[in-house]
Amino acid sequence: MTVHQNLIAGEWTGTNAAENINPSDTNEVVGLYAQASAEDAKAAIAAAKAAFPAWSRSGIWERHVILKKAGDEIMARKDELGALLAREEGKTLPEAIGETIRASQIFEFFAGEALRLAGEVVPSVRPNIGVEITREPLGVIGIITPWNFPIAIPAWKIAPALCYGNTVVFKPADLVPGCSWAIADILHRAGLPKGVLNLVMGKGSVVGQAMLDSPDIAGITFTGSTGTGRRVASSSIEHNRKFQLEMGGKNPMVVLDDADLTVAVEAAANSGFFSTGQRCTASSRLIVTEGIHDKFVAALTEKLKTVVVDNAMKPGTHIGPVVDARQLQTDTDYIKIGKEEGAKLAFGGELISRDTPGFYLQPTLFTEATNQMRISREEIFGPVVSVIRVKDYEEALATANDTPFGLSAGIATTSLKHATHFKRNSEVGMVMVNLPTAGVDFHVPFGGRKGSSYGPREQGKYAAEFYTTVKTAYTLA
Repeated sequence: MTVHQNLIAGEWTGTNAAENINPSDTNEVVGLYAQASAEDAKAAIAAAKAAFPAWSRSGIWERHVILKKAGDEIMARKDELGALLAREEGKTLPEAIGETIRASQIFEFFAGEALRLAGEVVPSVRPNIGVEITREPLGVIGIITPWNFPIAIPAWKIAPALCYGNTVVFKPADLVPGCSWAIADILHRAGLPKGVLNLVMGKGSVVGQAMLDSPDIAGITFTGSTGTGRRVASSSIEHNRKFQLEMGGKNPMVVLDDADLTVAVEAAANSGFFSTGQRCTASSRLIVTEGIHDKFVAALTEKLKTVVVDNAMKPGTHIGPVVDARQLQTDTDYIKIGKEEGAKLAFGGELISRDTPGFYLQPTLFTEATNQMRISREEIFGPVVSVIRVKDYEEALATANDTPFGLSAGIATTSLKHATHFKRNSEVGMVMVNLPTAGVDFHVPFGGRKGSSYGPREQGKYAAEFYTTVKTAYTLA
């Protein structure tokens, strides 16, 4: 089997490889992917630093053409790349193809943004002086991505970094190197100069640490666990570098008595269980008022009985496997904790077998939970959801906000008054009304508050806040 190599200074390199295993069929090796060393990471950083002066002054048309080519190829290969994503991460094939399309759209968007770079010319308060305000690229950007969105998250970090004239050292999650390698290969063939994008696959403790330790990285954008995010922050402060963190969530979905029951159940099921609950925007706390509680739980339980958990590549599958054995163990540990804490296991919670060996887990629904239980306060990152009964809207809002996280929140209601109040008073970065908490557009800002995020928002035109630095120039007329 061919080894997919790292890309350093425009050259493919590396023979020490690890297997990429299919979580839907652990007998299948998706591919062999090189494992970079700390020295490889240092070489990639040096290559990015050397390439920065020329790329940062490159023409906007050159950047536009390269990003457009990448977006076009990703779209043309959406079925192939979607299948790769489904095999390496465990998302259902339709969802994986959808994520691939989104990655293409992100590159298309930033190809356009490359042609819309602009600044300001303003008068000075002093006579005969002009003031120009411009945005300039930051420098070498370190990109560290998670395993749950193997092509979309790399796209929404790499595309703006290149659009605004930065060079990149990119370390994907070691569980899902396939889609990241494909993006690097596509951009390389699209005409990126040597060293502008460097791909270093491997362990975070090796590659990631080398990136954190380097004084030559001007900014790091990271999506992953809260613990690792704190390490990124502390190392970045030491080096006086810019950093952007997207971390955990314990997102609430509030269901009020006046909600449309069908809408509420669909939103809750999608938010909590689809993508195997492995989304930072997933809603694992369902906060339900007394009048609708029993009807909602009954309807959601009936919905879960119809959900098909199976091989991600199999037609008709609604939910694929958990990503790997370690995450599966985390999920089952929390199911045990929930029982011990006194929550009622209303549905699921069992390991299941399918035609192919994989990490299959039933969607798990707890009721009679409280907001003080660990299953209601700690991010599980699996298909494990707890229902918390509350008296009224005021208690629901207070419970929703009673969390160290603040990424996404949803409300199911037909009341304009409550929807409007919730949008204003929910302590999160994104609010959904009668929609799943998971599912966001590529052209608007993404990010949260409190322990979920730090730094400028990602995506859309707001990405410029992180990937550029502002310069103010004065000229005597």
